[in-house]
Amino acid sequence: MMNTHFNDIDLSNATILVVDDEVSNVKLIKGVLEAQNYKSIIEVTDSREVLEHCKNNYIDLILLDLNMPHLNGYEVMEQLRGYYAENMPPVLVLTAQDSIDFKKRAFDSGARDYVTKPFSIDEVLARVKNLLQVRLMHEQLENQNHYLEKKVKERTKEIFRTRLEVVRRLGRAAEYRDNETGLHIVRMSKISMLLGSAAGMSDYQADLLLNASPMHDIGKIGIPDHILLKPGKFEPDEWEIMKTHTVIGANILSGGGSDLLDMASEIAISHHEKWDGTGYPYNLEAEAIPLTGRISAIADVFDALTSVRPYKKAWAVDDAVDYINKQSAKQFDPQLVKYFNELLPDIIDVKNTYSEPKES
Repeated sequence: MMNTHFNDIDLSNATILVVDDEVSNVKLIKGVLEAQNYKSIIEVTDSREVLEHCKNNYIDLILLDLNMPHLNGYEVMEQLRGYYAENMPPVLVLTAQDSIDFKKRAFDSGARDYVTKPFSIDEVLARVKNLLQVRLMHEQLENQNHYLEKKVKERTKEIFRTRLEVVRRLGRAAEYRDNETGLHIVRMSKISMLLGSAAGMSDYQADLLLNASPMHDIGKIGIPDHILLKPGKFEPDEWEIMKTHTVIGANILSGGGSDLLDMASEIAISHHEKWDGTGYPYNLEAEAIPLTGRISAIADVFDALTSVRPYKKAWAVDDAVDYINKQSAKQFDPQLVKYFNELLPDIIDVKNTYSEPKES
């Protein structure tokens, strides 16, 4: 809560622009203001110079005459409104014109207050003080709002980072349970992001894919150990149970109400579907398979093939690439296979950058 009161605000350093074609008037007003400890007074007797002074200085208040040669007060305010997109300094009009029409036009032109000559010194000082207090209080509120917005953004980023870390660790939990390493999901997620960008995803969608794809196999936590960790070939009934990890994963991730979890659920349910319709769990075909699932399938298979597993050696990259190409329009989206080949140097770079640590 803002605790600053008007009386707590130091006005002495405010910059005040005094504009009048009569030198004596400018000197009088400057002297009166300085007697009240205002330290920064800019004198202007040529109205054509007002805008330049505003460009070169942060002005807190303008005392402006109306009847001047070259540019009258209304024209000066029109210039100021054109220059300041927002936060135009308040204008206090000091003029001998006391007609209601002049006052209305002045306020319509942007003036905040209006005092007629001859004026009372005390009245002018009171108007100056009021306008400066409002101006500086507004600035303090703006500064506090910017500070709070910055803190909110920092906190939001921290919450987002924490959420992503939880997401990554959930993905790693599923991989470890299947005797795979956390680096597999790092590699496949980065490869997925590369393919997503090539396929036309926006930066936002590609970043979501990077952070959602690690949860593609989260449903494996619902598969019994004697099936999930079986070293040999599955029996038909075991294979049917194993395939349910896609549905389990989608159920775990669905209903969260965020773009990230919605995409993760979509990937979990679809990353084992095949382009030719022979995949699972729903035998989806071609573009009926979500793009995120088609992308994750290529990234997951390529990294799995080129990685060591307890039950197999790592394939050579050339052999894995050959397999991906042979499965084009069968297991994999042919257009994505094309992108895969074009991106191969970047994909290999990901593989090398996030390679498994060598055993000592």
